[in-house]
Amino acid sequence: MSTRLRWLLVVGVLVVLGVPAAILFLRTHERVTHTEHLPPQGEASYNPLYVLGQALRADGITAQSGPRIDLRRMQLQPGDTLVLLQDNADVPAPTAKALLQWVEGGGHLLLRTPPLPKDEEETQGPLLDALGVDTEYYDSACKPFHIADDPGHVEFCRGRRFGVDAPDGIRVEREWGDDDGLVFARLRKGAGTVDVVSDMEFLKGTPRPFRADDPKDSLADGLHDIAHRDLTRYLLDPNYAKGTMWLIYGSRPPTLWSRIFYQGWPVWVPLLLALLGWLWQRSQRLGSVLPAPATERRSLLEHVRASGEHLLRYGKAPLLYDAVRRAFLARLRRRAPTAAALAGEAQVHAIATLLQWPHSRVQTALQVPPSKDVVALRDRIRLLIQMRNLL
Repeated sequence: MSTRLRWLLVVGVLVVLGVPAAILFLRTHERVTHTEHLPPQGEASYNPLYVLGQALRADGITAQSGPRIDLRRMQLQPGDTLVLLQDNADVPAPTAKALLQWVEGGGHLLLRTPPLPKDEEETQGPLLDALGVDTEYYDSACKPFHIADDPGHVEFCRGRRFGVDAPDGIRVEREWGDDDGLVFARLRKGAGTVDVVSDMEFLKGTPRPFRADDPKDSLADGLHDIAHRDLTRYLLDPNYAKGTMWLIYGSRPPTLWSRIFYQGWPVWVPLLLALLGWLWQRSQRLGSVLPAPATERRSLLEHVRASGEHLLRYGKAPLLYDAVRRAFLARLRRRAPTAAALAGEAQVHAIATLLQWPHSRVQTALQVPPSKDVVALRDRIRLLIQMRNLL
């Protein structure tokens, strides 16, 4: 068979098998597009204001982000805007005073009220105190925010409402709220502005899982919602495009060890298993049970008993009594040195008083028994041991 004929047969077989298979696949399968939302990566995973910063940079505005206020690094200038998502209670008094001086020179400060306290002793911080903002007797409550295409829209559901009693030098320019308290207030101090809101969830760019049965989930889209963008633009309006936008998000990036543990497990888990396997391979194997080693023919107790019986057999019972009496007197000197320093009847009386024993019983215990009286020896030794244990 020629080469040309062979290739023609191969192509014919492929056409005969491939065309019906392609028709069958197209008739039994349908192309479906599915969008999978991946979790945030990098800075977006720990910076709630990351999307806001990117939007401001896309609009040609200089935006800087940071976890905490650092006035030395920031070098705030008139015309700058500071968005403070950090809890105000963490701002020390000197920093709060410096911020208000910067606002008076033309800065714009945007901050929120602290969350509901877990402890009655928690304070709202010196910054809100200096502004005359009071949050002590207020709770959380949603505020209707009328939108043309969303008539049931609400805002500030997860924040803590407040009241304002502006001190000298500060003027309330605008406020928004109802009988439950304010959700927004714009304060004028010198050439600058301070905006206080009860909640900043709408500024965050990371959406939360939406639940239709929860009215507070109108905030679930963050800056992805058009109404939230309009509200954000209104709050940033005083110094918009005049200076630098400083976004203080109040959280820290994950540590190196947490990244290694949660993200590097495909590397360290196999290495750990390999290490455990190597240790198991190199460890000593357990064989059959070895017989117990041969014990000595006599134990220490047997030697002591044999020595005592030897002394008793040869009339040396006073030596046994004297050893127990010395042990009792040694403990008496440690526990009651005054009684040990006495002698005769005075010592007997002191010991009887200390142990609350009869005088005759103590006197019997301290008398040396006759060398041949085994019963008296055992009785006195028993009494001395009891007296020693009671000290």
